[in-house]
Amino acid sequence: MSQTFVPTVHYPARMGNREALLAGAKRCIVEKGYAHTTARDIVAASGTNLASIGYHFGSKDALLDAAILDSFDDWDDDIEAALRDHPDGPAADRLAAFLDVLIGKVRTDRAVVAASVQWVAQVEFSTAVREELARAYARARRAFAAMLLDLAEGEVDDDTARRVGSLGLALVNGIVLQALVDAEAAPSGPDIAAALRALVPVNAR
Repeated sequence: MSQTFVPTVHYPARMGNREALLAGAKRCIVEKGYAHTTARDIVAASGTNLASIGYHFGSKDALLDAAILDSFDDWDDDIEAALRDHPDGPAADRLAAFLDVLIGKVRTDRAVVAASVQWVAQVEFSTAVREELARAYARARRAFAAMLLDLAEGEVDDDTARRVGSLGLALVNGIVLQALVDAEAAPSGPDIAAALRALVPVNAR
């Protein structure tokens, strides 16, 4: 099992309360999880006060939502590079290369990814979370479809983005959950590519 990723949070002298709250919330999410982080936990971790949460974010939940999104900005560059710099060749190979990058991030940033799964579960109770995820999924569908079909994103029409991109998202979400539950038993990118190749002849008959 890989080591849990715990970011070091520094508080420069000129850091404002908003930035300190975000940094403190990100650390709490890693150490306690999204569902178990309280407003007082964030205040203690950030060196601020309860009133500053309401002033800058409106509520603890809104602050945690912002912290989750900010955490993913820390490793978006690697994911975007995997989408952009995929190898030439069959779509299954491009998908395999991308999934291996993703699985590596799950292993090194495990606590952040686990917190994001808790956050996704809030879609049933938070319109803001549901709307933010809907926007993220719309962007991701088009990016996945472009990668799998070896096209520029601007060349992917809406129907293709919805169909092909949704398949990519389904694979990603499923593999992330499997890697969180049992990293050793979770499939690798090449495993998924081999499975897709095995299925294509059957479905083509």
